[in-house]
Amino acid sequence: MTIEARFKIKRQNFTLDVELNIPDNGITAVYGDSGCGKTTLLRAIAGLEFSQDGYLRVGHKLWQDGSFFVPPEKRSLGYVFQEASLFPHLNVRRNLEYGLKRVPHKDSKVSLERAIDLLGISHLLDRSSTQLSGGERQRVAIARALATSPRILLMDEPLSALDLKRKQEIMPYLESLHEELKIPVLYVSHAPGEVARLADHLILLEQGKLKASGKLDDMLTRLDLPLAHGDKAAALIHATVAGHDSEFNLTYLDFPGGRFTVAHKDLNINHPVRLRVIARDVSLTLEHQTHTSILNIFPATVEEMTPEGTAQIMIRLLVQGVPLLARITRKSASLLALEPGKQVFAQVKSVALLS
Repeated sequence: MTIEARFKIKRQNFTLDVELNIPDNGITAVYGDSGCGKTTLLRAIAGLEFSQDGYLRVGHKLWQDGSFFVPPEKRSLGYVFQEASLFPHLNVRRNLEYGLKRVPHKDSKVSLERAIDLLGISHLLDRSSTQLSGGERQRVAIARALATSPRILLMDEPLSALDLKRKQEIMPYLESLHEELKIPVLYVSHAPGEVARLADHLILLEQGKLKASGKLDDMLTRLDLPLAHGDKAAALIHATVAGHDSEFNLTYLDFPGGRFTVAHKDLNINHPVRLRVIARDVSLTLEHQTHTSILNIFPATVEEMTPEGTAQIMIRLLVQGVPLLARITRKSASLLALEPGKQVFAQVKSVALLS
């Protein structure tokens, strides 16, 4: 099943004009520059923005089509805003219970107890909502949204109002939603790190229009998209913990293209992880180097090349089908006689473990 959406919403100086097929599973990030229409899209899905010719089907449920329009309060969705928007006169427990009465028992998918457990807020239930930290408030807001057993969860930059410490506090809870719930999540963000850590799919908006959409791994490395260019260009790799080296305090992570060696991480064997490899941290060579301090070296195939400014080239590689980016100088590409189809070795100088 998918979520099918079509909206055209006109403003004085802006128009959102998109047609989307959103996966009915996992976390789909809505990404783009400020003012591109991310929040407007979420509000349209929630029924808070009206599109005369709009269309919205969530699974088998039709929510909007021409003159047919399900009002916001009748849509089975949860909405988490940038600010937690808790009721200040209610304690945490009463905030969580708000709205439960409109959820028929037969439609209940996530119990209040389950939502409390997922967000780790059982110790906060009797506390006033005005006595919570920013991270605690957002965790309560997410639990409140989940407790209504929504068909879809909308999250509009839920971490943007938090400082770095609070963001790091709440990220594991967002990851637990991803791992344990089957509710599709639409997650608006302008932070590439959040997107890389949480999302499965990506919708890229540009000036109110759909630039591209697809699986996150592919979108990040498509050379025809802006995500694959600049200092932050990076590939996302899914791996599993294969073992630990107690002598050298290392951890081994396996992926289809081979094995990464990283500093020790206290993770169980077979635990899934995400790796972020920045393009500028990948160098290329025609032969497998042996006398080198670089431990992560993989045979790869040059798939595509495109200029990156006047002095550099961005290269999309495939490592046993897994895409990887390398940003090197034009001179290096010329000396190596690089072209699509050429076999090389990718040397990864640094890798970030995201989860």
